[in-house]
Amino acid sequence: MSKRFQLKEKAWSLDSSYLIRDELDQIIYLVDGKFFSWGKDLSFRDYKTGQELFQIKRRLFCLLPQFEIKHKGEVIAELRKQFYLWGHRFSLRFSGGSNYQVEAGFWSRNFVVSANEKQLAKLSKKFWAWTDTYSVEIYEGDEQLILAAAVILDCVLFNHGSD
Repeated sequence: MSKRFQLKEKAWSLDSSYLIRDELDQIIYLVDGKFFSWGKDLSFRDYKTGQELFQIKRRLFCLLPQFEIKHKGEVIAELRKQFYLWGHRFSLRFSGGSNYQVEAGFWSRNFVVSANEKQLAKLSKKFWAWTDTYSVEIYEGDEQLILAAAVILDCVLFNHGSD
């Protein structure tokens, strides 16, 4: 059974901030960016408790964008943009050894998250929305890390200068 989410960038925010809603339109996660930081520095939190689940930090001085996802200061995953001529491709590597691939076509509106040739999730960016808005459908896999990856994709591909 799949789960559906909506990832929406907050309007009028100077830093990258997002709300993530479930199928019932309830806010379940909040992602806040730090305004003054070198590179992107985001906090992925549970909306109800305020507990930080992850810290997302862009690695500086890399040829292609790379982000670390940390839990309690320890890197648990890395998302890296890969060189790809006909669209966008990213790898999401976990510290335990698992790997997910994230691919998008040339127009970067629809993304597929897969592992071992199996589709785990689908992300679709809405065309006509005031702020960046995504529909995320997760079939299986780590829900929170796939949503964190969706935030990073938006930062890399659609935020004006992801620094």
